[in-house]
Amino acid sequence: MSTPYPFTALVGQDDLRLALLLNAVSPRVGGVLVRGEKGTAKSTAVRALAALIPEVPVVSGCRFSCDPSAPDPGCPDGPHEVLPAGPSGAGGAGARPARMVELPVGASEDRLVGALDIERALAEGVKAFEPGLLADAHRGILYVDEVNLLHDHLVDVLLDAAAMGASYVEREGVSVRHAARFLLVGTMNPEEGELRPQLLDRFGLTVEVAASRDPELRVEVVRRRLAYDDDPAGFAARWAGEEDALRARIVAARALLPSVVLGDGALRQIAATCSAFEVDGMRADIVMARTATALAAWAGRAEVLPEDVRRAALLALPHRRRRNPFDAPGLDEDKLDDTLREFGEDDPDPDPDPGAGPDGPGDGGGGGGGQPAEDGPGESRARDDGAGAGAEPGTGGEPGGAGGGEQRAVRAGEPFRTKMLSVPGFGEGAAGRRSPARAEHGRTTGSRRPRGALTKLHLAATVHAAAPHQRARGRGGRGLVVRRDDLRQAVREGRESNLVLFVVDASGSMAARQRMTAVKGAVLSLLLDAYQRRDKVGLVTFRGKEAEVALPPTSSVDTAAARLDLLPTGGRTPLAAGLLKAHDVLRVERMRDPARRPLLVVVTDGRATGGPEPTALASRAARLHAADGTASVVVDCESGLVRLGLAGALAAELRGTAVTLDELRSDAIAGLVRGVQSTQSVRRAA
Repeated sequence: MSTPYPFTALVGQDDLRLALLLNAVSPRVGGVLVRGEKGTAKSTAVRALAALIPEVPVVSGCRFSCDPSAPDPGCPDGPHEVLPAGPSGAGGAGARPARMVELPVGASEDRLVGALDIERALAEGVKAFEPGLLADAHRGILYVDEVNLLHDHLVDVLLDAAAMGASYVEREGVSVRHAARFLLVGTMNPEEGELRPQLLDRFGLTVEVAASRDPELRVEVVRRRLAYDDDPAGFAARWAGEEDALRARIVAARALLPSVVLGDGALRQIAATCSAFEVDGMRADIVMARTATALAAWAGRAEVLPEDVRRAALLALPHRRRRNPFDAPGLDEDKLDDTLREFGEDDPDPDPDPGAGPDGPGDGGGGGGGQPAEDGPGESRARDDGAGAGAEPGTGGEPGGAGGGEQRAVRAGEPFRTKMLSVPGFGEGAAGRRSPARAEHGRTTGSRRPRGALTKLHLAATVHAAAPHQRARGRGGRGLVVRRDDLRQAVREGRESNLVLFVVDASGSMAARQRMTAVKGAVLSLLLDAYQRRDKVGLVTFRGKEAEVALPPTSSVDTAAARLDLLPTGGRTPLAAGLLKAHDVLRVERMRDPARRPLLVVVTDGRATGGPEPTALASRAARLHAADGTASVVVDCESGLVRLGLAGALAAELRGTAVTLDELRSDAIAGLVRGVQSTQSVRRAA
């Protein structure tokens, strides 16, 4: 086993270290979500924490790490006799180091929850269960690196286990349950996509980390890392004294925790703070209370003070204030201080208690969990309200600057709920919520022989395959004699995520009559829909003389929204260039991820200008996508009484469909249906 990097050797990142230590003191705080750019020691800090957590008493031989003083009555390895903890092997009780179990992003559900041997269950009536990662993580740490990239079905399992403190495995009527209480720690880079709100709320604390801009601090980071890489054991030995002291402090804080008093005044401050920042539900209040209590114990105090409440708010609330995927997490510290002052007897100290930092004297002000929120796309749009209305048009044959003039970026219209856009046929891509797919989860539609390991048994088909052979196999009892070749895999239909590539016309014709505001609002709505359906997104824009990839395919819908927000308009309409650029992007993505099917969304009025035979060139480019079988949707942005229908002609060349901006709204579709139903009712009444 490799030697972990010492926790006390970490440089900076004080908020990160404090959040991890508070969870070590009080696991009921609920875990930590570490958000930050790559290369900021997120994973290193989490792995270093495991070595600091005190040993846990366990029942000897129990694969589910039952506590000998309070064993799980439903443990699959039980029942266990209640025993006092003692030396390993003494009276059936022992102790082991706390585990840090890592959940890979690409893990299967069976690897996470455990696997049942269905063949033995059918033939022998035996629950042969192989524990999974949730069992390994019980009473330890479950660590998910790049947690925002975790598949939805694994997220659902994690949510259930975190909520109930237990894991349930159900396979065709055979069920196993075991305890699964763990400290959930996740790291993520927001550039690669945001986290589902349900899982986001499950993390007790969140911390924003960034690399220091101080040259001296960076030099020290590099110096220590190089020394560790050259001699991990020797480097760890040099920090052993500090590690032992920190471990002893954790043990002392755990012992003090039950006697810490959380007074009514502190509770009122917690409730008032959560109310002032309009967080959803009551989980934030509970997490703040537990965090403030842990802060007091960590500082060696028996009473929660206002500065504990303030620091708890900075760690527990920022990620709970997001109202939509494009909001930046953060907390207004002036508003926080005003709230605490209004509902507290004493003014809170803006600087936390010196004893509350991870190293004792001072907290260094690192991390960033309580940094004020930076302006998100919504705020920057608000500042640019009306931008473009007074911009000078270009000088050319097209309205709004067809000759190459450029207007400022205009704000997007209000997002709305869009109609469902999907790829025809059945795919086999990553789990998601958009297009039909043959999937591990979903509605059972048939059966087949398993290819490789059996994952989802089709019980009826298996029994049907085994039944004709029972006499020949010498069946004499009640059990069914099942062979490996009798097993049938369930074929299921679910939903997959897609690559939604937006090709947006940013030419001068789109700037006319404030059309771009509506267009940006439509694209923003489609981006929100892509976020909810777990898609990858990309953005290609075309204007003037060329097209450019404004955003390569990514899981970060936030980044796409930010790029859209800054998109200027003006110039001619090189439609063919936009379609060809999109074709190049999709060609590369097919090689990288052949299973992910693309959906091309072209947002344009269909005009093509600039260069010789622009319309013919655009038609040839569209036919390239049609020849590849790319599913396409053209959002027709043409407005006014006189319409040329060019977007519809482009959709025909793409062998796709065309929808207007109004038809893109799901409420417009519902209104159309209600109108038809109303007409039918009138006719029946007549």
